Amino acid sequence: MLRAFTARRIAAAAAYGGGGITALGGITFGLVVVEARLARRMIGATVNGDPPVADGLYGGSLGGRPLSLVMLGDSTAAGLGAHDPDETPAAMLAAGLSSIAERPVRLTNVARSGSQSSALAGQVGQALQVRPDMAVIMIGANDVTGRVPPAESVRHLSDAVARLRAAGSHVVVGTCPDLGSVKPLMQPLKWIARRASRQLAAAQTIAVVERGGRSVSLGDLLGREFAADPLSMFSEDRYHPSARGYASAAAAVLPSMARALGLEPDLETLPDPRLGEGVLPVYLAAAEAAEVSGTEVAGASVAGRERGPRGRWATLLRRRSVPADTVSPTTMTPDVV
Repeated sequence: MLRAFTARRIAAAAAYGGGGITALGGITFGLVVVEARLARRMIGATVNGDPPVADGLYGGSLGGRPLSLVMLGDSTAAGLGAHDPDETPAAMLAAGLSSIAERPVRLTNVARSGSQSSALAGQVGQALQVRPDMAVIMIGANDVTGRVPPAESVRHLSDAVARLRAAGSHVVVGTCPDLGSVKPLMQPLKWIARRASRQLAAAQTIAVVERGGRSVSLGDLLGREFAADPLSMFSEDRYHPSARGYASAAAAVLPSMARALGLEPDLETLPDPRLGEGVLPVYLAAAEAAEVSGTEVAGASVAGRERGPRGRWATLLRRRSVPADTVSPTTMTPDVV
C-alpha cells in the first residue's frame, strides 16, 4: 500500500510540475555512490560497441499495408548485449507482431544506449516522422542510476506517451526494470536499487495509463527465469539481457501490443480473478504490477465511467504464455534492412 501511495504522489508531482521524492541520507548516499562506481566499472569493462541495427521490413511476403512499429528508449530497447540484429527485442517484437497480425511490419528503432527519460522528447520527434501504428518504450534504468528525480522522469515519459497518442499511435511501455537483479550490485545498493526501480515503475504505470497507453512490468525481466539461470539470461556484461533474456522480455510485451491493436479476441482480454486479475484504481494496479513481472495495466471503465472515487480505473492482467516460435530469434531476419 505504501508503494501505491508513493507512486501516486510521484505521478501527481510529475503532472503538476513538482519535485522528486528522495529517501537517502548523507551517509547512505555516500555508500551508494561508492558502490555504484564499483558496479559501473565492472559493467563498463565488458560493454563493447553499439547494439546491432535491426531496422527493416519483417514479414514482407505477407499481404497488406505494413504496420509501422517504432522502438524508443535506452540500451534495453536498443538491444545492447545482443550479437545479431535478430536477437534484439525490437526485431523479436516486429517479427512476432507480423506473425500475429499476418501483415508486414516495418521496424524503426530510435532508442539509444545511455538514454534517460529526458531523451524521449527527441526520440518521439524521430518516431513521428514514420507515423507509427505502434510505439514501444523501454526506459527508466538510467534515471535510477543517474539519480534523476522520479517525478521528472515520469513527466518526460508522460509527455512522450501523450504526443504519440495524439498522433494516432498505440503505445506500450515496458516500465523500469528491477536493478536489484543486476549481479555486480552489492548490498545495500542492491536493496536500494530494487526499491527505487519498483517505485519508479509504479509511477510510470500511472502516468502511462492516464495518457492512454498500456504498461507492462518488466521487473527483473521475468525474474524466475533470470534467477534460475542468470548466466544465460544476462549478456557478458552481467547487466544487459542476453538474446534469451531479450526473448523473455519480448514475450511479456508482445501480447499487450496485440491487445492494443485489437488482434486478440475479447474473451482473452477479460481479467481472470483466479490469477489475481481485475479492475482497480490505477495507483493500486500500478503498485501490484511493480511487484510481479509481466503484468499489464491498461485503462478501464466501470459502469461507463473511466474514473471512480479514487481516480482512474485500470485493468490488471497477468501475462499469459506466448508461443515460443512467435518470438524465436531464428525466424526474425528482416526482408529489407
